[in-house]
Amino acid sequence: MALVIQGQCIDVKDGICTTSCPVDCIYEGERMFYIHPTECIECGMCESICPVDAIRYEDELDAGNAIFARINREVFLNDAGEMDEPGGWSRAMTPRRDHPDLPVRPRLLEQAI
Repeated sequence: MALVIQGQCIDVKDGICTTSCPVDCIYEGERMFYIHPTECIECGMCESICPVDAIRYEDELDAGNAIFARINREVFLNDAGEMDEPGGWSRAMTPRRDHPDLPVRPRLLEQAI
């Protein structure tokens, strides 16, 4: 079960998680980072270092963040609906397009609750 980056990462993009990942499975998006579900080896290094506590195992997501399991998976699907296997992230890569279901302003939503 892969790790998932949740909404706390949106518009933060600290990136320290990318430095701890031994397989470079954390990819930069336009507004957040995403963990590739088949490249992740589930070591938990990124979870332990995330400064905004945004990373969880998929089965640990609460109801408010459950959508991020799907978002993290679908951001890696190509136009044919197949899993894109980029083979490891590097800073030289262009950020991935964010998923269309990415919440617009999650921090404002959290404050309203």
